[in-house]
Amino acid sequence: MPESGLGEPASPVPAPVAALLLEHIANRDNMNTATNPASRWLFPGRRAGQPARPDHLSALLNEAGIPAAAARGAAIRQQLLELPAPVVADALGYHDKTTSRLLRETGGT
Repeated sequence: MPESGLGEPASPVPAPVAALLLEHIANRDNMNTATNPASRWLFPGRRAGQPARPDHLSALLNEAGIPAAAARGAAIRQQLLELPAPVVADALGYHDKTTSRLLRETGGT
């Protein structure tokens, strides 16, 4: 599957997702104010130089029919199957006991 890059240094993004991201970048909200005309954020916030707030993004996902909480839970469980629980805990700001419990619930070791 062809990939494109996102960010500096570029992170690989699968072609179907890359097309959606490029469309989003071309039509981002909050770019009309004097503080954000060249924002580097994928999801710019209302304050200059700041990203959109997580609760705002979660609400947008829910409006689009994507259950953000369930997706987040599935994502961390997948990470725990691929990476050591302490690494995931440190990277995401979780307590190591929480990631260990989630790993056991997922069926990992």
